[in-house]
Amino acid sequence: MYTPTPGDVHVNTPLTQISIAYLQSQDQFVAAQVCPIIPVTKQSDRYYVYNRGDFFRDQMQRRAPGTPAASVGYRLDNTPTYFADVWGEAKPIPDQLRGNADAVLNMDRDATEFLSQQALIRREKIFAANLFTTGKWNTDMTGVAAGPTASQFLQWNDPASNPIEDVRAGKLAIKQATGYPANTLVLSEPVWLKLIDHPDLVDRVKYGQTAGRPATVSREALAAILELDRILVMGSIENTAAEGQTAAHSFIGAKSALLCNVAPNPGLLTPSAAYTFSWTGYLGAGNEGNRIKRYRWEIIASDIVEIEMAFDTKLVASELGYFFTSAIA
Repeated sequence: MYTPTPGDVHVNTPLTQISIAYLQSQDQFVAAQVCPIIPVTKQSDRYYVYNRGDFFRDQMQRRAPGTPAASVGYRLDNTPTYFADVWGEAKPIPDQLRGNADAVLNMDRDATEFLSQQALIRREKIFAANLFTTGKWNTDMTGVAAGPTASQFLQWNDPASNPIEDVRAGKLAIKQATGYPANTLVLSEPVWLKLIDHPDLVDRVKYGQTAGRPATVSREALAAILELDRILVMGSIENTAAEGQTAAHSFIGAKSALLCNVAPNPGLLTPSAAYTFSWTGYLGAGNEGNRIKRYRWEIIASDIVEIEMAFDTKLVASELGYFFTSAIA
């Protein structure tokens, strides 16, 4: 007969709090910023999508005396769903290792931070696969080295390119399709590091420079130039080499950029390009659907620290995104 263990019925609150703090402090990861967190109590459910076209159609009619006003309506789609997959992994702490560790080491905390980093990488990769790629948004623009056509643009590492006009074209497309303004530009770090040296952008900020403070294209300056609320830089990396092999680091965001509308006050009935449905109803889970368990496994004479994250990174409105692929060479 199976008997629940302490790890089955108890989540370690102190370690979960460490994990939450670690998750929130990592500004190199953008998934939760581009896809705001929607806490949900159920692992799967439906959500509603209003028909945007119905809201922007002019149906007002003259009303004669003594007659009812013209009746109008809108369509509501309740078929979209989410499913918060549970991702997890565990780090054993053998008794022999703990017994031989120097006093300065906190093995439980170290294991928690190690596992939290793994969780962040997994979530960022899911964001990249689901949203930070082609074929997801209403418009895909491809960077080319020369002679761009209608669905292409000159790559932004070329001084002759015009990233300001490219982004403004995206803003216009999003506003025209939805009535909502783009407010966020997400750049992979390789793209960002090319943009800050682009002559068109440097020229916009150079007049405030001094000998001790040269002209710098900051994120705030770029957001102001493009009339956006914020610039997010996707600086996270992953090691794609197998364990034991020479590390092979690469940027998860590749060489891409995403212009989108992100709800400043997320909610189930608030338009946004994407949301992260985090299963907070999972026993002991934090606001991001993450929890830490610590339990004993006598067979291997070890304590086990285990992390789980339950979430679904979901594209909600493809019209609210405009994607640039191969933005630089």
